[in-house]
Amino acid sequence: MRDVVEIGLGKTAQRGYHLDDIAIVPSRRTRDVDDVSTAWQLDAYEFAIPCLGHPSDAIMSPSSAATLSQLGGLGVLNIEGLWTRYEDPAKLFEELASLGEDSRSTRRLQEIYAEPIRPELIAERVRELRVGGGTVAVRVSPQHTLALAPVILDAGVDILVIQGTLVSAEHVSTTDEPLNLKEFIADLDLPVVAGGCTDYKTALHLMRTGAAGVIVGVGGDEWSTTESVLGIRVPMATAIADAAAARRDYLDETGGRYVHLIADGDLRTSGDIAKALGCGADAVMLGEPLSLAAEAPAGGAWWHSAASHPSLPRGAFGVAHEPVGDMAKLLFGPADQPDGRLNLFGGLRRAMAKCGYRDLKEFQRVGMVLDR
Repeated sequence: MRDVVEIGLGKTAQRGYHLDDIAIVPSRRTRDVDDVSTAWQLDAYEFAIPCLGHPSDAIMSPSSAATLSQLGGLGVLNIEGLWTRYEDPAKLFEELASLGEDSRSTRRLQEIYAEPIRPELIAERVRELRVGGGTVAVRVSPQHTLALAPVILDAGVDILVIQGTLVSAEHVSTTDEPLNLKEFIADLDLPVVAGGCTDYKTALHLMRTGAAGVIVGVGGDEWSTTESVLGIRVPMATAIADAAAARRDYLDETGGRYVHLIADGDLRTSGDIAKALGCGADAVMLGEPLSLAAEAPAGGAWWHSAASHPSLPRGAFGVAHEPVGDMAKLLFGPADQPDGRLNLFGGLRRAMAKCGYRDLKEFQRVGMVLDR
């Protein structure tokens, strides 16, 4: 049983743990790093590394998404972003890269994203992704899924990501017809990834919609202001472990239908990635770490999709930093810094080898210890 703490008379809280609170415990066996596989598969699509690019315009363009796919990951383009609002957003990215970290940055983001989405650009961006090679994946928010889905599906994507700060399988509204995820997914012949979620019950209900993957977390990092704006903070180690428990129960419930868990948030280093996978995730969604790749369209600046919300922004603007190298160096090295921010998946392979596991499914059984 998890610790329950009384925070006042009649009110208790369950104890949760962040990735920084835990560490991996090696087993009695080690393994040669060349014998370790980081491959994973979502539905019919195979990937060499368990990495999705966070659908922030700061890092994912048609070009950089294609690059990530070519390197073995999955690039996810935000279909509600700048690439579908502007024919050529290059000058806007140059402007954003020059902004400082103050209130004017948020106002400028809001102004830029006030431009309406152009359906014809959705088809064009999907075509560019297709030409770039690899698996084509796009993100849409739950609020706009029903309106934009016909255009997206006609354009011909491989994977649809329905992502918001928090997504539930049961949205209640007295003003609008809510998205019924279960009915929507049942009508599709392509895999859907949905989230984020933060707890066992929500993860289980999202699995019951028929989603092929569930995003765990709200993309929290040092630039996220979801806690200060909404009071919501997700201890990622606990959130992933709870979602993994929901998956085990769902496997029993369905007789073997496996739903992939994708961790989104609190991920900065190769060690963080290893701990997230060790907690039960199948893959990770990387945001700010990829902003330091030379291919990132914003030139080292970073912002969450919710940072441009017209009335309640939930993300600070991260000023541009010099790229540390191309995306290949970021993912596979060689690293010339010892902090775990380069050679992210080389670090993961090494962690798996040091603990004696040959693939990601085995590595989910790794031991953990509280070290704080």
